[in-house]
Amino acid sequence: MRLFIKGVFVLLLWAVAGPLSANSSLPAILVVGDSLSAGFGIEVSDGWVALLQDRLSAEGYEYRVVNASISGDTTGGGLRRLPRALERHQPEITLLELGGNDGLRATPVPIIRKNLERMVALSRDAGSKVVLAGMQLPPNYGAAYTDAFAEVYAEVAEEQEVTLIPFFMDGVALQPQKLLPDMIHPNANGQPVLLENAWTALKPLLSKSAAAMEASTAIP
Repeated sequence: MRLFIKGVFVLLLWAVAGPLSANSSLPAILVVGDSLSAGFGIEVSDGWVALLQDRLSAEGYEYRVVNASISGDTTGGGLRRLPRALERHQPEITLLELGGNDGLRATPVPIIRKNLERMVALSRDAGSKVVLAGMQLPPNYGAAYTDAFAEVYAEVAEEQEVTLIPFFMDGVALQPQKLLPDMIHPNANGQPVLLENAWTALKPLLSKSAAAMEASTAIP
């Protein structure tokens, strides 16, 4: 019984703290997102965040990826969680992928904007470069709302001078072969596309150590 309780405690600790990197001395890339980044409905190892860690290692970039994403989260929830995550992980880069659930709940765009602006400011104040993942909504929410929702990401990115992923779900949305049966969440086939969308924005912000650069240019 004591072993069972201990096992449950370890699982709860992992769920709260998230997986720890094998080398916590490496600079961190913090991903704060919702189900699109949490790997809803698929194996965590198939998710784009896990694939990002693989890509970084394969290309000689020495970073640890910290996934602080929670399915169902909103910009308000992310804003409440972000200060602790920044303090704990001290990320060199923070990727903010939130807002889709706000939009699906028809949260007023000014509230979404305020939350995004605050998250960007907190990240930058913590010394982190910021990547903001843009989102879009289905047209059934009405042109006025969907247009304002989509535009807020570009506006915040421009005003705050941070890197923007114009539409994080580009190449996945409305593609049945890349979506789960709910036609909302990406399946395993859609994850490499999300990775490419993120990688295009992230790569210019990455740096390699002198040793890594020497190894990558060495002639076999």
